[in-house]
Amino acid sequence: MVSANKAAEILEARTGYRFQNLKRLERALTHSSVQAPSRANYERLEFLGDRVLGLVVAEMLFEAFPEAPEGELSVRLNALVNAETCAAIADEIGLADLIHTGSDIKSLNDKRLLNVRADVVEALIATMYLDGGLEAARGFIKRYWQERSLETGAARRDAKTELQEWAHQQGNVHPSYSI
Repeated sequence: MVSANKAAEILEARTGYRFQNLKRLERALTHSSVQAPSRANYERLEFLGDRVLGLVVAEMLFEAFPEAPEGELSVRLNALVNAETCAAIADEIGLADLIHTGSDIKSLNDKRLLNVRADVVEALIATMYLDGGLEAARGFIKRYWQERSLETGAARRDAKTELQEWAHQQGNVHPSYSI
């Protein structure tokens, strides 16, 4: 397990951001499987980071695609803030080695634990936001999402949305789903 000081040093080298509150950074890197009374986990930070990420990416898309309708912007936004994209950024930064987990989690490189890596990216964004304000978070987000935002092209809709739009165009009611 890497100390908060060492994690801050590593992350500063990898992201260019200098963390001010090391206790908060430690929390951002701690999964709920860690069962220690003195260790809070990243869940609340992830909640806030998700909102900050959505705001900044929406702003980037709004500026980059001034003629795009709301529906297209929404599809692009969803493609950029989903767990797969956030986990890819976590992998790019090399976060898996810095996340504190309980003994029941063997490897964060496992594809099944993609959400953990994605959540920690969002928790880091919240930590930057609380440390240095929106501009600090925006700088990090633009560094890792800006190019991706321009690459999404005609971003694909998920299958459920495609079906609903097709049914609507055919004049049918919304499809119903059952499991």
